[in-house]
Amino acid sequence: MFERLQAAENRYEEMNHKLSDPAVIENHDEYRKLMKEHAELQELVSKYGEYKKVTQEIADANELLNDKLDKDFKEMVELELEEAKERLEIIKKEIKILLLPKDPNDDKNVIVEIRGGAGGDEAALFAGVLFRMYSKYAERCGWKTEILDSNPTEIGGFKEVVFAIEGHGAFSRLKFESGVHRVQRIPETEANGRIHTSTVTVAVLAEVEDVDIEINQNDLRIDTYRASGAGGQHVNKTDSAIRITHMPTGIVVCCQDQRSQHKNRDKAMRVLRSKLYEIAQEQQASEVAQARKTQVGTGDRSERIRTYNYPQGRITDHRIGLTLYKIESILEGDLDEVIDALITTDQAERLGSGDED
Repeated sequence: MFERLQAAENRYEEMNHKLSDPAVIENHDEYRKLMKEHAELQELVSKYGEYKKVTQEIADANELLNDKLDKDFKEMVELELEEAKERLEIIKKEIKILLLPKDPNDDKNVIVEIRGGAGGDEAALFAGVLFRMYSKYAERCGWKTEILDSNPTEIGGFKEVVFAIEGHGAFSRLKFESGVHRVQRIPETEANGRIHTSTVTVAVLAEVEDVDIEINQNDLRIDTYRASGAGGQHVNKTDSAIRITHMPTGIVVCCQDQRSQHKNRDKAMRVLRSKLYEIAQEQQASEVAQARKTQVGTGDRSERIRTYNYPQGRITDHRIGLTLYKIESILEGDLDEVIDALITTDQAERLGSGDED
């Protein structure tokens, strides 16, 4: 571990010199690449600096205790030594987490698909609630949200909605949201006041660039059709909606939210690239790491991951046994407590399985 830390520190110092070199500054591509690596190493190197500082404090305290000290001063040194040892253990754990292999997708933007499941209109309404929740969370994080495709219902909500969230670290924060979200509440249309249970499926995909995945245009069947549903005066007047079928996999993506056929095609291709990338990653993961399946998981869409119980004002994440009685603030986008708990559990499992080696 310490060899890796020293190597990281050496590399960080080397980059500091390079980033002040006028020749590097003028080369925009190299400068941007170095800045990215510099930022990635900064936290680790800073934490290593803390480690060395506290280690030195412990050595100094032990040396002092070897001298003849008066009682009060000795007690003070012993207290400081204990505090430094406790700090060192915390720092070592933080360093191990920073040394865990990074998910290559963590810095990517995401494409989120939300689809109403069991429950008909009530499921569609809750799909709308979840779309609003993620949009609010994105707003809190300073991220940009853009609808790529939607199929709204007449009473509000969506049968399905596909949208992009653009922002640094979006995938790292949202990747554990894939799965079945269950809602228990009394529908507004329910005269008898009975609690209904409905489900909504969420899929979170890392958005990829052209260079990440190659698509053979001969594998695509592209159909145009007239947009339907709520959407303004242009709906049903032009064949602007796009349906792309990737014939080797059978994946179908649609986009009808833009007036321009060209824009709808671009958006549909963004979704298709991300879906094909996810399939490629799943295949790679099953080949390389079939041994261990984490408790948290990041993609089984048939797995019930969370329940939102309106009468009790609670949400429960079933993967980590977390229950919070703050459903209103969570649905307003206050998701950090849930997401932080999921990330912490994932890190603990990876540390326990030796992923940091």
